[in-house]
Amino acid sequence: MKTGPQTYHVKSFGCQMNVYDGDRMAELMSAQGMTPAADAKDADLVILNTCHIRERATDKVYSDIGRLRKHGRKPMIAVAGCVAQAEGAEIIRRAKVDVVVGPQAYHNLPALVASAAQGQPAIDTDMPVDMKFGHLPPRRRVPPSAFLTVQEGCDKFCTYCVVPYTRGAEVSRPFAQIIDEAKALVDAGAREITLLGQNVNAWGDESIDDNRGLHDLIAALDQIEGLARIRYMTSHPNDMADGLITAHRDVAKLMPFLHLPVQSGSDRILKAMNRSHSRDSYLRLLDRVRDARPDIALSGDFIVGFPGETEADFTETLRLVDVVGYAQAYSFKYSPRPGTPAATMADQIAPEVMDERLQRLQAAINRHQAAFNAASVGKTCDVLLERKGKLDGQLIGKSPWLQSIHLLSDAAIGDLVSVRIAEAGANSVAGVTA
Repeated sequence: MKTGPQTYHVKSFGCQMNVYDGDRMAELMSAQGMTPAADAKDADLVILNTCHIRERATDKVYSDIGRLRKHGRKPMIAVAGCVAQAEGAEIIRRAKVDVVVGPQAYHNLPALVASAAQGQPAIDTDMPVDMKFGHLPPRRRVPPSAFLTVQEGCDKFCTYCVVPYTRGAEVSRPFAQIIDEAKALVDAGAREITLLGQNVNAWGDESIDDNRGLHDLIAALDQIEGLARIRYMTSHPNDMADGLITAHRDVAKLMPFLHLPVQSGSDRILKAMNRSHSRDSYLRLLDRVRDARPDIALSGDFIVGFPGETEADFTETLRLVDVVGYAQAYSFKYSPRPGTPAATMADQIAPEVMDERLQRLQAAINRHQAAFNAASVGKTCDVLLERKGKLDGQLIGKSPWLQSIHLLSDAAIGDLVSVRIAEAGANSVAGVTA
């Protein structure tokens, strides 16, 4: 009789939710008595926790599988995440992997691995009504800044996006379950918790008569002793409720940072994307947020080269970046995803045009990020120390505005220390203990 794997390695791609999912899969394997391996080539089981947002994501998975099999050893390979959900049994047929499990079914991973150990490839891409979280083991030791998924899926159906098809409809975790996990994270060492969701500000507990929103959840987290900071991402402009804006004013633990994707500055392109907001409504929303929390740092997402985007449309995006003055932002070239409406739209943009526009957009974003960092010089703030730096005695943490900040200190990882920002760089700032 075949024995199961004794060691495992999880490799996660993509968003913060995949990082969270990867950590939970690792905990599942550890709960089965397996030992983590630092490198995939040393593991009996390799879990590829995949992302399907960008172009050629599927090809990258097959490339990784090929590389794993070049080491001479033949580990058991499990493909998890959004590519697994999208491709399903095709991955087993094409790559002869052992396990395929979707992002809503990974709580069944131990049973799937046990089945594969007996020589039978196993697949589970169901999206059950019963959410996976209640089936996962208790949290183990966690970093000072921890992720906590509270909402999954999306009902917005932006025309470029595969998330509704790979993660399913919007579903919120129950209030009590989230609070229990947050307390467990704090007990395990977390000082900061970032609430995650595809549309995190769509969270609501419909089992409660008053239909609590994300601001109510944040207010409850604010009462947890030992939790120093709260963040959340990623939000949709249409779900930015009044209560959440007010929370940025009233809840001291809620950090002055908001990631609010806009994708384009052109109303014509926003309509083609099915974003359900306009340039003007987005800017008016940011004005309300800034009125509530004047020092808030703003972040966003942008797609360049969406089908039909003209130079005039792109210029509107550049103008929006200048109007908002983002502290940071993420920008990507449009990537046609099979099965999405945009993939078959006319007027697909040439790759070289997208490349040139992305360079101009990133230059504008970098200029504003550098300006934001420069304006921080002289400020004193609390910094959560998260890891060691490259220099002796150097520690790296995050400012309230999510800037990476490095300093020389004899404090310990996990400490909150008062720091004066002394120097600004393009992507980080340097501080000295105040």
